[in-house]
Amino acid sequence: MSDITTSAVSGGERSRLSRALRAILFSEYLVLGMTILYVAILWPFVPEILNLSNLEDIFLQVLPLFIAAIGLMFVLMVAQIDLSATSIMAMAAVVGASIMTLQGGYLAGSPFAPVVAIVAFLAVGAAIGALNGVCTAYFGMPSFLVTLTTMMFFSGSAIWYTAVHTDSGSSIGSLPSAFVALGYGDIFGRGDLLGIPYALVATVVIAAGAHIVQSRSVFGKWLFAVGLNPEAAEISGVPVRRVIVWTFVISGVLSAIAAIIYTARLEAGTPILGQRVLLDVIGAAVIGGVSLFGGTGKVMGVFFGVLFLSVVDNGLQLLGLSLSSVYAIKGGVNRYT
Repeated sequence: MSDITTSAVSGGERSRLSRALRAILFSEYLVLGMTILYVAILWPFVPEILNLSNLEDIFLQVLPLFIAAIGLMFVLMVAQIDLSATSIMAMAAVVGASIMTLQGGYLAGSPFAPVVAIVAFLAVGAAIGALNGVCTAYFGMPSFLVTLTTMMFFSGSAIWYTAVHTDSGSSIGSLPSAFVALGYGDIFGRGDLLGIPYALVATVVIAAGAHIVQSRSVFGKWLFAVGLNPEAAEISGVPVRRVIVWTFVISGVLSAIAAIIYTARLEAGTPILGQRVLLDVIGAAVIGGVSLFGGTGKVMGVFFGVLFLSVVDNGLQLLGLSLSSVYAIKGGVNRYT
């Protein structure tokens, strides 16, 4: 009898342990826990990772990446993929910069130049996103091929456009100070996070809006329905094609907003803007729990994914690893998380 009792107790303990392990592995806070664990392991070797200035750098790095990853999240939720985010950033950056640059810009010296340039950023993002969406939803083309094609085409177009508008052909600089302030400026002019950076305000508004759309709107319900079963969704009256087009438009617009922040920080529109962040944008969304097969995705999860990759990137650089090593390790992280 005692053996049976002991066996039952040990079986119950194993069952509780198994449930606890599953709860941890499938928790939406798992990635956040991984981030904290990574910092704890790295801290004895690079204590500067917890310096206030370094934490501010990480946080500022997170903001535009998070915005772009939210856009990709919408596309992934309907079981599609968008590889053109970085080319949208590049094209929007050079078009916007060409409008407001003080060196022969279309509206050089005009007080309205930054506003018109921002509108141009958003228009480029929306147009390329709409092109991706229409080709995917109405012409039945695979989104992987569509966005790969637009990525290559507009990356090349951004280089050509820059060459036409500058002598050097490398970037379009001399941007107005009012626009540059969007990169590192803040509401109260403190020069730190307590001053509430403009980029932080934009990111919070976008993240909150995305969460409300997902959880409180009809469009959000349509997103999950299309991602889980597009045929059943269409039979139920969901405008599947329009939903898919709009997800690509959202992705394009949010990529353009990320480009505004990056361009303001660089103080120039460059045709290679965002060239190195495509892996991070996709990886952050997937690590954050957005399924490549559609039907799932949360804004908070995407934030944790962006934070994790940004901290990993920062820590590896503090260790003094080469850029190629950083890419290799981050690629491995994306592969196995």
